[in-house]
Order: sequence, then C-alpha cells, then structure tokens
Amino acid sequence: MNPKKRVKILEISSYPPPRAGWGVRVAFVKEALIEAGHVCEVLNIAPESRKIPSPEYLTSLNGLDYAWKVFSRCLRGYRVHMHLNGNSPKGFVLTILAETLSLLTFKRPALTLHAGPEQLYFPKNRAPRLIPMFKFIFGVARKIICNNEAVKEKIVEYGVNPAKIVPIQAFSRQYLRFEPARLNGALAGFMAQRKPLISSYVFFRPEFFIDRMVKGIAELIKTHPEAGLLILGSDDGSEEIRQLVKKLGISANVYFAGDLEHDAFLTALSCSDIFLRTPIRDGVSSSVLEALALQVPVVASENRRRPESVITYDHEDISDMVQVLNKTIANLAAVKAQIVKPLIRDTVAEEVRVLTEK
Repeated sequence: MNPKKRVKILEISSYPPPRAGWGVRVAFVKEALIEAGHVCEVLNIAPESRKIPSPEYLTSLNGLDYAWKVFSRCLRGYRVHMHLNGNSPKGFVLTILAETLSLLTFKRPALTLHAGPEQLYFPKNRAPRLIPMFKFIFGVARKIICNNEAVKEKIVEYGVNPAKIVPIQAFSRQYLRFEPARLNGALAGFMAQRKPLISSYVFFRPEFFIDRMVKGIAELIKTHPEAGLLILGSDDGSEEIRQLVKKLGISANVYFAGDLEHDAFLTALSCSDIFLRTPIRDGVSSSVLEALALQVPVVASENRRRPESVITYDHEDISDMVQVLNKTIANLAAVKAQIVKPLIRDTVAEEVRVLTEK
C-alpha cells in the first residue's frame, strides 16, 4: 500500500479474552485493517483483561495510563475509534476523555454505539439529564456506526446530522469461520450425557437475568430430567449463580464452561439442541445470529428486535420461558427445519471502508 494512503487506527474497546461481542468484532476489524495495509492498535478497556499484558493489545492500567496512551497515539497520527453503549457511565467518561484528547490533536474521532435502540441511558426519553452529554459525544464524532436504522433514528433525535451515521450490522461472515474443536473431557462428557442440551452465552451481570434462567431450567428438569444447561462465557462473578444451582439441586444438569476459544465456542453451539438468550437490551445479538446460521433453534427474551425464526418469551415470567422451552423441545425437529438462516454480509469490510475514508 502507498504510505500516503495508509491509515492508523486506535480501537478503544474490550478485547478477547473474554470472548464477547464487541471484542470479537474488533479483533476481526483489526485483522482486516492490517491485511489491507493499514496500521491498527487496540487499547483494551475490558475489566477482565485490561491489565493483563498481551501482544494483541495495549493495556489500560488506570485513568492516567489510559489518557496517555490515547493522547500519545493521537500525536502520532492515529485516528481514534471509540466503542460504547448506552448502559455504562464509565464508558461515557472514557469516551468523552478519548474524544477530547483526539480533538486536541485536531482530529475528530469515529464512534460505534453498540446494542439496540432501548438501553439504560439511551435514547433521550431514558435519561433526559444526559442529553447534553450525548449531544457532545455524538456531535464530536466524525462518523458514527450503529447496529441498524432503528438505532440511527434514536441518535438523530439528539440533533445529530443523519449523514454521518452509518448503520452496519455487528454480525459478519467472519464470525462463522471455525474449525471443529476437540472439547475437553468434562465438557464433552456433559454434552454427551444431556438431552436436550440448552446452551446460553452470558456475562454474570444483572441484565442477563441468569437467576431467572437457572430457576426456569430447574422447573424444566422436572419434566425433562436428562436436560442440560451449558453456560458459556467468563466465570467472573459466577459465585452466586453457582450457589443457586446447588441450592436448586440441579448441579448435575448445569455446566459452567467458562470463556472458550472461538472454535470451541462454535463447536459447542453447533452441538446444542437449543440456544437460550436472556438479555433484553442486546439488540439483535451476534450469538443469536451465530446459532441461527448453524441451524440451532433459538429461544430468546422478547425485545422486539429478534430475527426471524427466533421463539420469544416474556423475560419477567419464568413460567413463560419454561412453557416456550417445553413447546420447543416437543417440536424440535419441526422448529429446526423451519429456521430461516440470516443473510450474512461482510460487514467488517464495510466498517473498514468507513474508518479509512478521507
């Protein structure tokens, strides 16, 4: 590539491990940028791994370290690409700081707003007092990437020029690249013994309603004693749920797999009979699309944005979740046959074009 056309990008985001939606996508974007001849570094802000040294990313040890790494890269000509959602006050602070430091070097940053159109502090009606803050965050950005047109409409309500907002689906064909992995003995043994096998990708945070999920599975086991729940995702913060599983007497039916590598995750997902998705503010969800693409039936909390073929339940009603799971299990072959696989574009390439255009 002609050095004059080469662009330097600083991605500020979570980054694997753990394997999470943003981090996985940023890893794909970084790979695509480098393959195209550009320069890309990632400043990792994931609480679980930001202090762990890795050749794959820059650590962020504390506020001063974060500010210096952002500012020093800006001075060296990097374009900032900040990632956030509407749920995290800490994310708002980090975003404002990164944007301000970028402006001090006369460069406007790019921004990606993750998740759907209804979040804790987004859109306007959710947090009126934060409207000035969001106007600054969105106004400063040179380009804003979001998941879909529904999110774009909500951003425009802050008085943002719609021409600079680019809806790009978070899911991309790269997510489905994998080689079937040999799973460890305990995990493979659990999966072989449990039928139906229900998997769920979670973080141990309130917005995942894991306690309700586990209580629902305990009810399901009363009619399906051989059923198993495979919990995928980082174990951080799992202690209370582990105690609940033990209290409910379903330890033999629940397996905490932890944060698996990409190949192992998709291998486990492809072997599942049902994928269970519990959050309501996750938008479409990459893991839901992964499951559908692998022709795994999906049962998910209703958030009015689920893809075609997803079977939904009321997240506030455990009995409704159990009823939907029971019905799905009873008609598993028919449900699987009726899955409409999602259309999967190379949206990573679309994002690279947005980030590198003049």
